[in-house]
Amino acid sequence: MVCARAALGPGALWAAAWGVLLLTAPAGAQRGRKKVVHVLEGESGSVVVQTAPGQVVSHRGGTIVLPCRYHYEAAAHDHDGVRLKWTKVVDPLAFADVFVALGPQHRAFGSYRGRAELQGDGPGDASLVLRNVTLQDYGRYECEVTNELEDDTGMVKLDLEGVVFPYHPRGGRYKLTFIEAQRACAEQDGILASAEQLHAAWRDGLDWCNAGWLRDGSVQYPVSQPREPCGGLGGAGSSGTGGGAASGGVRNYGYRHNAEERYDAFCFTSNLPGRVFFLKPLRPVPFSGAARACAARGAAVAKVGQLFAAWKLQLLDRCTAGWLADGSARYPIVNPRARCGGRRPGVRSLGFPDATRRLFGVYCYRAPGAPDPAPGGWGWGWAGGGGWAGGARDPAAWTPLRV
Repeated sequence: MVCARAALGPGALWAAAWGVLLLTAPAGAQRGRKKVVHVLEGESGSVVVQTAPGQVVSHRGGTIVLPCRYHYEAAAHDHDGVRLKWTKVVDPLAFADVFVALGPQHRAFGSYRGRAELQGDGPGDASLVLRNVTLQDYGRYECEVTNELEDDTGMVKLDLEGVVFPYHPRGGRYKLTFIEAQRACAEQDGILASAEQLHAAWRDGLDWCNAGWLRDGSVQYPVSQPREPCGGLGGAGSSGTGGGAASGGVRNYGYRHNAEERYDAFCFTSNLPGRVFFLKPLRPVPFSGAARACAARGAAVAKVGQLFAAWKLQLLDRCTAGWLADGSARYPIVNPRARCGGRRPGVRSLGFPDATRRLFGVYCYRAPGAPDPAPGGWGWGWAGGGGWAGGARDPAAWTPLRV
């Protein structure tokens, strides 16, 4: 359920001299670091204590606690009469229900069913435990505590460890509306990146001279190595830390018409629950044979986001191009060397080769727990032997063979 909400007046925030834990960690705070802030006494003499932990960070598949605590005069109020409500901010004034509790009655909503529950660490604890974190869980959450006619709120930002990657489909650059960009990222195991995620990726060295949609509807692109074709040598429209005539930054086109204008996309993905691996069959495969080659190993052709996650988070390094699920050919480089595309780490792209003529290996993704039906010495070929025969052999007739 998504609802719009009017902003609270300043008097409502501290009217009852009890408060909610506010979770705005200082920028650059180390993970797990804590500080305690003592707030002035309210009219009733109660003291509100805010505990601000470091960055609330998780990864896909992880478990995280969104901390929230409240305090008021126990003699004057019954904790069982307090309503606790968690919502997710989906737009500046739009909220999606996540979890609500009133005494012993608890309810989670939508995709949070079966994954969200209260921590329940004594009176005054409204912290929410979120299990099996998904990419879609990224964002800001509001913890609201209501007692009779009084309420107060606190905000928690849930960040995810992961990687930002630029994307455009086979049709070419600048072909995606905002909705199409969202769909394209989802098809490649990702979500549209946020402006904060893109800025962090730029700080880590991401340099991409094509503008792309972000999740807030803005269009931006990161430039680490300033040059004239990529927004010039700095200045207006850039957000960065450098100065002078040759400063890099994130070039910003602002908010664009999301149904008419077309750009690329900047996607974000996180930790993989399974494994990406390179498969080199006995004979090179056209794109049409890639799915069968992976299926013989209990896997599917890897998506672009899965390859980026394996490169960034699992340190996959392979100087051989392979097919991916969208028909592109790419390879991941962790340790740069001259014969593997230059001096910078990254995922190299050969674009979208002709699927009928260009033959590569294939990058496969095996989900956790999926068995490998052909471990070790198994490959692909034709029963009875024989060579490629100029392409006359049909990859659909391939069978697993011990090699």
